[in-house]
Amino acid sequence: MLKNKTALVTGSTSGIGLGIAHALAAQGANIILNGFGDADEITRLKNSIFQQYGVQVSHHHADMTQSTQITAMMEFAAEQHGAIDILVNNAGIQHVALIEDFPIEKWDAILAINLSAAFHTTRLALPGMKNKNWGRIINIASAHGLVASVQKSAYVAAKHGLIGLTKVTALENAHTNITCNAICPGWVLTPLVQQQIDKRAVQEGISNESAKKNLLSEKQPSGEFVTPEQIGALAVFLCSDAANQVRGAAWNMDGGWLAQ
Repeated sequence: MLKNKTALVTGSTSGIGLGIAHALAAQGANIILNGFGDADEITRLKNSIFQQYGVQVSHHHADMTQSTQITAMMEFAAEQHGAIDILVNNAGIQHVALIEDFPIEKWDAILAINLSAAFHTTRLALPGMKNKNWGRIINIASAHGLVASVQKSAYVAAKHGLIGLTKVTALENAHTNITCNAICPGWVLTPLVQQQIDKRAVQEGISNESAKKNLLSEKQPSGEFVTPEQIGALAVFLCSDAANQVRGAAWNMDGGWLAQ
């Protein structure tokens, strides 16, 4: 379905981003990975995706807090593959603290990576998409882009902002074949969430498995984690012709979290 398309997925060397990269590659899209990690492991990821799907795979190490590095990544993408057809803004970080205790540098970094980076990639990708009159922009927001939780002020603010950016991008391109939507996952067992589980297990003196169950029971009625593969499948749908009139949506995939 996506043969000869090029997809850039930020924060894609692990977790949700890597799951989305696999799903798009399985549909024939060439992939640009982005993220930090061991050089040998990144080479292994690139080779694995190429061997499984036979698509072109490249990687750029841009730090998503730095607009100049984001610009360099977008220029790299154009040089390697031509204009980006599919942009998935997935890169994100988290920090948990009360507002009055929240470190200023953590606030700045979370807003930069979770929100400003998506603005920079979007503004740089749109001209090429407009030239082709086709494009898909998918912002990975969160259930926390729609509702709040305590001690997550920066993350919640950034994800709410990302949904706002999604809506404006969709409206500004409503008369084109460029769509912009947000996916809002609930709990996904990523390395980021695993860190929260590990911390909780230590604080409460319980097993890691019990900490997982407690985490899910508080928010996610299904009692099950959303998987990167499920999110990847939704991303594929949003890239399809069937989703051509899905514009500016904030699509929650959260095991019933927002149904409560």
